[in-house]
Amino acid sequence: MSEAWPLGDALAIGRRVLAEEAAALQRSAGVLGEDFAHAVQAVLGCRGRVVVSGVGKSGHVGRKIAATLASTGTPAFFVHAAEAGHGDLGMITASDIVLVISNSGESDEVVNIAAFARRFGARIVAMTGAPVSRVAQLADIHLDSGVTHEACPLGVAPTSSTTVQLALGDALAMAALAGRGFTTEDFARTHPLGQLGRRYYLRVRDVMQGLAEVPHCAPTARLLDAIPEMATGRMGALLVLEGDTLAGLFTESDLRRLITGSGGHFDALLQRPVGDFVTRAPMTIEADRLASEALAVLEEKRVGRLVCVDHGRPVGLLAWHNLLQHKVA
Repeated sequence: MSEAWPLGDALAIGRRVLAEEAAALQRSAGVLGEDFAHAVQAVLGCRGRVVVSGVGKSGHVGRKIAATLASTGTPAFFVHAAEAGHGDLGMITASDIVLVISNSGESDEVVNIAAFARRFGARIVAMTGAPVSRVAQLADIHLDSGVTHEACPLGVAPTSSTTVQLALGDALAMAALAGRGFTTEDFARTHPLGQLGRRYYLRVRDVMQGLAEVPHCAPTARLLDAIPEMATGRMGALLVLEGDTLAGLFTESDLRRLITGSGGHFDALLQRPVGDFVTRAPMTIEADRLASEALAVLEEKRVGRLVCVDHGRPVGLLAWHNLLQHKVA
């Protein structure tokens, strides 16, 4: 008989649940065998998709496993075992692998979907806590998710068992990820709106302001005319272009230095061409570089903006606020 639960001590109960679930995971790692490697190879060789199915708590776990597989390079989706016999079996083909999850291995709905999918020619991977169950016997490959007991004062609530199921699903997805050579860039493509996606997917051209939005003029334009032009944009800068060639960059900081250093003769400077006052070789970045790389350059060089180029041809301007707007910074 297991030690009595400290029912009056919430903290002690919480710690015991975590400890018992951790122990269940350790046991599962210890008994993991060749069937797991076979399951991974089956997933890697699958010409269709991995169809994950279950009911109850195992169904909820299955939804998460399907989502993890799909986001890490293995096309997958979830089918509720109770709905399968009412039309959803049409989602399953002979090219698919069906991963059925059931702690007891005896749930009628899960037994049925495994039996029907097997008739279609799909391979069956069963994840159960009972290797001699009906579901396990229908499977081509069996993954043992068994636990000695649930982390529950009553001994009945799915806790340790669902934790092991979830972890086994993660293990399967990560082993498949490694087998595919899946990269962070691949991950970013399936998570373009997440932080990692923005870091590894967004390019400079996705976040920069293009030439149509950036104030620009020829180097021969008078400073008097260039200043109002610069004020029309949010960049605090003016691209100075000679045709499609970058002649320089004129910024608000350059203007302030001119005013303070003019010795009272700023009116005369206003009549001179802006090309006399530009930074001739401003910092540039290729538009196809990652936006996160542009962020690193801005931080390292302590500059406020970068001229964006495409094989040396200026195509836009990038500033801190562009990165902030797209949540890269």
